Amino acid sequence: MHFVIHAIDHPDSLTGRLAHRADHRKRIEVLLNEGRLVTAGPLPNKVEADPNISGFSGSLIIADFPDEASARAWADTDPYVLNGIYAQIRVYPYLQTFSASPSNSAEAIN
Repeated sequence: MHFVIHAIDHPDSLTGRLAHRADHRKRIEVLLNEGRLVTAGPLPNKVEADPNISGFSGSLIIADFPDEASARAWADTDPYVLNGIYAQIRVYPYLQTFSASPSNSAEAIN
């Protein structure tokens, strides 16, 4: 089943995000390579050309997990959690009703 992982950053977390970004992305790439990832990305604080200027309020990940406990365990071991970037994580079951083609964005920011 799909689950939404909605993470909320601590204020002024940009420096920590950048320091742990590679490890955070590696875990998401595993989900992608396993065919379990629906979407993932950061939630910018403002709409601007370079979101690294004002930072991020959190992240959103939608992926397939066997159950809610597995989704929660995966989220709780994210480098952004372990290194204090995320202040809170919420996990919700998700039923995908519609799907659009993926974005043409070549590079994720978070």
